[in-house]
Amino acid sequence: MEFLAAFAVLTLVYLSFTVSASAGLGGSLFLVPTLVMYLGPKEGVALAALLLASNNVFKTLAYRHTLPFRAVVGIVLLIVLGAALGSTLLIGAPERLVGVGVVAMFAMTLAAERLNIGSVRTGFAPILAFISGATSGFSGTSGPLKGAAIRNLNLDRRHFVGAASLASLAGDATKTVIFAEAELLGRPSLLVAFAAVPLMTAGTWTGSNLNRRAGERAFATLFWVVMGGYSIRLGFFLL
Repeated sequence: MEFLAAFAVLTLVYLSFTVSASAGLGGSLFLVPTLVMYLGPKEGVALAALLLASNNVFKTLAYRHTLPFRAVVGIVLLIVLGAALGSTLLIGAPERLVGVGVVAMFAMTLAAERLNIGSVRTGFAPILAFISGATSGFSGTSGPLKGAAIRNLNLDRRHFVGAASLASLAGDATKTVIFAEAELLGRPSLLVAFAAVPLMTAGTWTGSNLNRRAGERAFATLFWVVMGGYSIRLGFFLL
């Protein structure tokens, strides 16, 4: 039974890495709940941060030719700043209010994209980036709003994933340092982390190839499917 549980966890870990490398985000959508159920809340979230940070190293290497440093540097800085301030300023905010705000941000971003309001989308990106960092303490991930922020930069699919990889690496590395200082990772977590290393290579290769073969319309559909998954998870969270 223990073997089957470990096999199921590693399968979902691989799926998380594949989705993340193809859509640019979405790894935490599967990874965080899986590890929380397997290891418990604190250790699960801590291990997820470590695995996502490590996986983003592989992603940045895979997308090294399409890393838009200039376009995304502001997003990265605002995500880090928002995370630093949000953990202090928003820790007492009602979780229901934060969740409603996240869903509202999704809706506004989707409407701006469908109506092709370029100036609104570009100006909206920094706001989303800051809020994504600030709300990461509530949800365990900044993926949804981070993805919406980068989507608003109007990048093609390859540069989008490159930008998301850089932003995720910065945010997850920050969390990993904090969790490492708190010594939250036990022996089971380290064994899972060791087993996940080859899965990072396989998942990144699979996801990168899927992204390369997809057209812009297919990628946009994949992006919003992942975002929809985040919204559904938030919906259950708010119930």
